[in-house]
Amino acid sequence: MFSLSIIKDTVAVQPSQFGTPADEAIIAEINKKYANRVLHDIGLCITVFDLSQVGEGKVRYGDGCLWYKVVFRMVVFRPFTSEVILAKVKSSDEDGIRLTMGFFDDMYIPAVYLPQPSAFDPNERAHFWLPDSEASTSQQLLDSPVAERMYIDQGEVLRVRVEAEDFYDDEPGPPKMAEGVKVLREPKRAPYNIICSIAEQGLGPVAWWSNAQQVEEDDDAMDQG
Repeated sequence: MFSLSIIKDTVAVQPSQFGTPADEAIIAEINKKYANRVLHDIGLCITVFDLSQVGEGKVRYGDGCLWYKVVFRMVVFRPFTSEVILAKVKSSDEDGIRLTMGFFDDMYIPAVYLPQPSAFDPNERAHFWLPDSEASTSQQLLDSPVAERMYIDQGEVLRVRVEAEDFYDDEPGPPKMAEGVKVLREPKRAPYNIICSIAEQGLGPVAWWSNAQQVEEDDDAMDQG
């Protein structure tokens, strides 16, 4: 889930930090610049792990800062494909489920990656799974008894498998014009998205499988007794 990435950069230490040890001041400036920022094809930067190389500080004319050429290792959030991780349900709609890690919210489970058969309940604003059902359409599933449905509710902790990742670099650029009329920009996409699934046994709400394991253990104990 987390890894170390080597990054090179030139960092400016402000005059107000000249009394601070150079390494501490450099790390503070790097974190200010990179923390919680997505780097294309690298991932979400969390914090500096350590400094590998630090050049001699040089003053540039006009700003009074000390500029350092540095090589550092950054802790990066980037789960690998097929990794199983825990995340919470942030919201749900007809297209699928949005997840959150607390510090990262651009994780999604498309409807096709939900356990089948499943459907979206617009009244509850949540997807549900109907195990062992022969229903083949959403309407048939929505006609099922509510007591038989296994809902995936907001705030629930899910065990998910990472299926894919998408990086986007949507620079705003100048506004487009069409025959003298300004064209509205398309909504900017998140720079880093993670696609997940819960379509396998053992995935989905942690409570599902915890309860199933407890029932199995109770049955075993009764058999032994």
